[in-house]
Parts: sequence; C-alpha cells; structure tokens
Amino acid sequence: MEPTGSPPPAGSDTHETTFQRENRLQSGVYAKRELTIVSGKGAKVRDEDGREYIDCVAGISVANLGHCHPKIVRAITEQAQRLITCQEMFANDVRADYLERLVGVAPGKLERVFLCNSGTEAIEAAIKFAFVVTKRHKVVAAMRGFHGRTLGALSATWEKKYREPFLPLVPDFTHVPYNDLEKLDAAVDDTVAAVLLEPVQGEGGIRPGDPDYLRAAQKLCRERGAMFLLDEIQTAFGRTGTLFAAEHAGLDPDMLCIAKSMAGGVPMGATLLGPRVVGLPPKIHGSTFGGNPLACAAGIAALDAIRDENLCERANELGKRAAERLEAHGVERIREIRQLGLMIGVELRDKAAPVLPKLQEKGVLALLGGVNVLRLLPPLVIEQDDLDAAIDIIADVLSQPTEAPAAAPPADAATGGRAS
Repeated sequence: MEPTGSPPPAGSDTHETTFQRENRLQSGVYAKRELTIVSGKGAKVRDEDGREYIDCVAGISVANLGHCHPKIVRAITEQAQRLITCQEMFANDVRADYLERLVGVAPGKLERVFLCNSGTEAIEAAIKFAFVVTKRHKVVAAMRGFHGRTLGALSATWEKKYREPFLPLVPDFTHVPYNDLEKLDAAVDDTVAAVLLEPVQGEGGIRPGDPDYLRAAQKLCRERGAMFLLDEIQTAFGRTGTLFAAEHAGLDPDMLCIAKSMAGGVPMGATLLGPRVVGLPPKIHGSTFGGNPLACAAGIAALDAIRDENLCERANELGKRAAERLEAHGVERIREIRQLGLMIGVELRDKAAPVLPKLQEKGVLALLGGVNVLRLLPPLVIEQDDLDAAIDIIADVLSQPTEAPAAAPPADAATGGRAS
C-alpha cells in the first residue's frame, strides 16, 4: 500500500512545536511571543495545552466584539455560501447596504467611502486623496503618532525605529508635538495638503487629544486649505466609549480612516470622505479585495452587535471601573493611568516590556504603548469579573520587586499592528 500524506519538507523536525514551525517558515519580521493560541470565545483565548488567558490585546483592538461573536460567525457563514468576492467594478447588494449603514452612523458630514482591507491602506488612500484635492504635497503629523508601515503611512509615523531602515521616505512630512496648538499653528501654512492626527495616540502611550486642540486643528485646516485627516483605526467602533472617538470633541474631519474592529475580526478598512473631498478621478486609487461581500456582511453584523449590546456605553462604564480599581491598589510603580473607554494606558516609572511575560504566566495578555506604558485593549464584551481579575493580576505583578528577567522579555509582535 502506498503511504498516505506528504513527507515533511527537507530539514524539518517532526517533533517541532507549532511555535518552532512558524518561526522556521515565516519571514522573521515578527518578534513572536512564545504562546500558541488555538481558540477563543468572548474575551478569553486558549493555548494548545488548553490553558485559558484573559485577552487584553484583542488583536490590537481588532476583537472589540471578542472572539467568535455569534453574529459575526453567522454573517460570515451565510455570506460565504452566497458570494465571497466581487471587485468594485461591479455593484453588490451587501456592499451597498453596508455603505449606507456606515455613512448613517459616521460623525460629521462624511458622506462617501473608499473601502480597503487595513488601516495602513486607509491612511495611504487619505494621503493620496489629499494630494489630489489640494494639489499640495506636504503633510503635518504628530510626534508619538503611529499610522502604519507602508511608505506613505510610515512617512507620517514618528517613531525612528520604524522609519530609519527605509529613509529617505516620502518627502515633505513634518512632525510637531501632540496637543501643542502653537507648534501646529506654525507648521500649517497654505502649502500643506493635510494634517493627520489620532484622537487618542495608541502606540504613543494612550494619550488622548485635548478636545480644544483637535477642534483648533480642524479649524486651522479649513482656514488654510488643508485636509483634516483623523486616524481612528484603533479608536473607532466603541473602543473609547462612543462609536467614533471624534464624537468626544464634536469633530467633522475631511477624511476619517478606520479598520481593525470594523468587521469583527475580518480584514477590512475604509477612508470616509467629507464634502471637501471632491474631484477624485477614476482609477486614481483602487483595491482588489476592498469592499468584498464577505467583509461587508461581517461589517453589518458588527454594527448591529455594537448597537444591540450597548457596547459603547459598556466600554465607558467598564473602562472607568478598571482605571479606578487599578488606582485603588496604590501601586507605587505606576506613574499615571490614562483611560478613555476600554482604551487604558498604564505609565510606569520603569520599562514595561518585562511585565508582559509575567502577566502571561498569570493568564493575562497585554501590550506595550511605548517604552514605559502598559497598554490594555480588552474586548468590549469582556465580563466585569474577568476585567476585575485582570486588573488585580496586573496590580499584583506591578507590586512585586523588579528584577532582571531570566530571559529577554518577548517584544510585541507589532505594537502598532498596522500592516494588517
């Protein structure tokens, strides 16, 4: 009898773990944590040994609805049996329904949508559209800002460790201090195409924009002919306690970039366009998979779940409770706690990276938000008892004496996560 199955590839070890196989076969651009996740439900995930973890990473704010939300699973399953892909040269009923729903809940006067697959694509589109509309090519962004890893988005990203290997980048990108209106005013003149800001800097350490600053930035753009671009890739869809973080300051951006949790875990991104974004000629930009019916069906289900389960209100209540609970522990190692909805930054008096493996050992998964900031982005569906337990574990770990780790702490695989 002929043997069944394919032989292992040359050089492979049949006793390799999943972690080892991935490391051997992947590109090497991810500094992976030694943990293999095989399933998830709600705000918890399980590894291959069946151990459960409270997930305060949520795919870097992708799993706002948790893992395997029944509405998302049902929408994907039903749509996959009907039609999976349909390029935008053809119209599609599910896409039209989603566009109508999305524009209906968008802040300000956003009225049209370019659909794509990720946050960095949404940023690239916004930058290109700003260049075309204004016929200018200068962009002002903020220090500590993160907007993605493709060349245009990377040019707007501030952190040197991401930028330096690829210099020179797209020219005429300037960075000014965040929340500093005087410096922004000096940088924005009648040669600037766009100002690009996050309403809350995510990778920059969970730093909310002052509402007066954000409104003034928008006003400067209107006065000087620039486009006001808002990056809500990490903050949209309930994360900050409102459907869009722009609502906290009553903003009306010219373009709004979204992705991550947009379709409940299915890859999806979009650039929403206001009335000042006119004159975009056909074929100026495009996407093969953008607006595919599968993602649109999931996007509709995600909007339904956020509304039906009151997840914006829930994020606001649980986030405040978590911050207050952590504050009540009185941990001396904590310098400051910054929180908006279920977007929580815990700034430490020392480096945060060594904390991550200790939390993982105790069943909590967390992120970095810079060198000394612990970033927590739990699913909005997290049970109160689980969030309380995660906060208590974090307080306990941070209260322990600091010592040099036995091994190098695992780096975040993608602290900004904007290549997907």
